[in-house]
Amino acid sequence: MATPLEGRTVLITGSGRGIGREVALLAGQLGANVIVNDPGVNVDGSGGDQGPAADVAKEIKDAGGTASANFDSVATAEGGENMIKQAIDEYGRIDGVVHVAGILRDRMIFNMSEQEWDDVVAVHLTGFFNVVKPASVLMRQQRFGRIVGFSSASGLVGNTGQANYGAAKAGIAGMARCVARDLGRYGVTANAIGPGAATRMTQTVPDAARQMRSRAGVQGAGGPATPQSIVNQLREPKYVAPMVCYLLSDQAWDVNGKVFNVAGGVVSVSWDETPDRTIAKAGMWELDELQTLVPQMMAGLRNPAPPPPELDLPGRPVAQEASA
Repeated sequence: MATPLEGRTVLITGSGRGIGREVALLAGQLGANVIVNDPGVNVDGSGGDQGPAADVAKEIKDAGGTASANFDSVATAEGGENMIKQAIDEYGRIDGVVHVAGILRDRMIFNMSEQEWDDVVAVHLTGFFNVVKPASVLMRQQRFGRIVGFSSASGLVGNTGQANYGAAKAGIAGMARCVARDLGRYGVTANAIGPGAATRMTQTVPDAARQMRSRAGVQGAGGPATPQSIVNQLREPKYVAPMVCYLLSDQAWDVNGKVFNVAGGVVSVSWDETPDRTIAKAGMWELDELQTLVPQMMAGLRNPAPPPPELDLPGRPVAQEASA
């Protein structure tokens, strides 16, 4: 196998299991020195086990690659700095950061506690900052670096019961776009991946939640869930790894500030958020003008979670009863 990552040192957070594990294994096969970070927590962030990270590092080394395990938490600045320091101490440089680590604390927004919000944002979004910040200082100096954050359909499209997770994942996509602008002039790229894969996290979604999302029409990027659509969307994690490793390579020098959707054998690039339908006037809008024109502008656009017809809502047109 060719080794396009030969001599590069890559930190992969959350790489003891799932997608992160597959990225770490492939990066090791492609010649990278891999820092396998994973504190081995449960899906909700509780507990801890050094086994997963140690096992993946051993698997890479047993296959002839180079790897080291790291058990720090990405949720703290100290943990992020320790990961980058380990890369420098053991391999002399840091060339890539892939942030896959994450936890779930699903709850409808009206039931969500501040702690559930803080814990999820700390691992996903603040965790991205905690590893990118110290890495960016060195990447800027060496005039090379690759940063890949993991977003999600929950952040890019939306899902019920995941305001904390979706906000963090949308933030990762936004941060990648901003970091791309901060660091592009120094030869450093930053991109995001929206994966579709069967992992521990997807398996924890209760059937009741899936059914609720399906009824609301917000199951995810693929639409309402059916047995076939779940099979199609939730593929093996290994299918996500090649695109991540491509973004880590020298050949991806001009791919910057983008969000890629990766599932199975499908890779797509998302359009940047740009104005689409527009109304304009040379002055301030009057409310009655907006009441007339905004519904025209919104024609054909789907409400992701419409209220049921029987709900009597102010402003909703009264349905005409069929004549006898």
